[in-house]
Amino acid sequence: MPQFTRRHTTALIGSALLSSALPAFAQDKRPIKIGFSMALSGGLAGGGKAALLTYQIWTEEVNKRGGLLGRPVELVYYDDQSSPATVPAIYSKLLDIDKVDLVLSGYATVPTAAAMPTIIEHKKLFLSLFALGLGEQFKYDRYFQLQPNGPTARTEISKGFYEIASSLNPKPATIALAGADAEYSQIALEGARINAKKYGMKIVYDRAYPPNTVDFASIMRAIKATNPDVIFVASYPPDSAGMVRAAYDVGVKARLFGGGMIGLQFAAVKTQLNTKLNNVVAYDLYVPEPTMKFPGIEEFLVRYRERAAAAGVDPLGIYIPPFAYAEMQIIEQAVTATGTLDDGKLADYIHRNTFKTVVGDLRFEETGEWADPRILWIQYRGVTGSDVDQFKQSGKQVILYPDNLKSGTVVSPFDATQ
Repeated sequence: MPQFTRRHTTALIGSALLSSALPAFAQDKRPIKIGFSMALSGGLAGGGKAALLTYQIWTEEVNKRGGLLGRPVELVYYDDQSSPATVPAIYSKLLDIDKVDLVLSGYATVPTAAAMPTIIEHKKLFLSLFALGLGEQFKYDRYFQLQPNGPTARTEISKGFYEIASSLNPKPATIALAGADAEYSQIALEGARINAKKYGMKIVYDRAYPPNTVDFASIMRAIKATNPDVIFVASYPPDSAGMVRAAYDVGVKARLFGGGMIGLQFAAVKTQLNTKLNNVVAYDLYVPEPTMKFPGIEEFLVRYRERAAAAGVDPLGIYIPPFAYAEMQIIEQAVTATGTLDDGKLADYIHRNTFKTVVGDLRFEETGEWADPRILWIQYRGVTGSDVDQFKQSGKQVILYPDNLKSGTVVSPFDATQ
């Protein structure tokens, strides 16, 4: 068994523990342990650290309210180093040695997929933070996904991009596809191929690049040579920034450029790319547009941002943190309503109920995905310089899709020669 450094939050024991009105089970003063792996180093660490801070904020808040079932909550977690190879051993340790009561996934598709066999073997409830298409793949009835992909995740992730492209006049005829040779990108590209056929676009470029790629100019040069009308990229944070820079390095012109580019949502990437983001069309999950005012979201972001700088995490907090907080709200509501930590009973309750969260009301369908998909497609507009506060304002990340949350119309073309 590999050696890991255990990390945990300090559990706060509230006065509710001493209440004689609580049932006998609630008089148990042992902390309820919630365990998970998390990317605290490596390429996914930007998202992992933001998620961890969010979990810590919720833990402090729930313990001030008396904990769960009258017991304090403690987080037990280990750095998976953004490597799926470390994940199975971490979850085996959490479940067999640390004896945690509940488990969460780490951040992103690859580590979540690596954990699934261990989770299924132990028949544990598993709430997942941003993993694409695993509900369809594993068909595990105790799995729930916090990314709003909907029941058909692999095609839903690119659907909005195609809808926007099809709204252009004349309609684009050709598309270029590119992404990393890694789980998320390959699932997204598989769906993009299906959608290309559905929307009547010819694929003129379709290549995967190694996950450790650092020079993207040759990829963009090859894409440019095919002269596609639109370009769809499915990428992880380090390569998303590299692809945008490469588009400017080689002077890409396209009627639409962007895609499922993870990383553009983070403050560090936004401020590094600054004006190069203008007119990029990218997938997102929450942006501060007037059409997305959910109860509690702004108050949560204030609490998160007050601590983000000191914690060295994303200061915007508009991508992962709201959904990580909603994840914990679901656990709190389910445990409180059922009065139990039994994984099967909690899964049954989550399947049957709608939850009120800071990202809106949500419910899950049978594969554990959101019953009603809500992937956003936004276009960057009027970005000037590297001031992070501009991204807290409306009008910088205009929602183009879906129609019920739309806050503007697409601007075309994308021209990296200007």
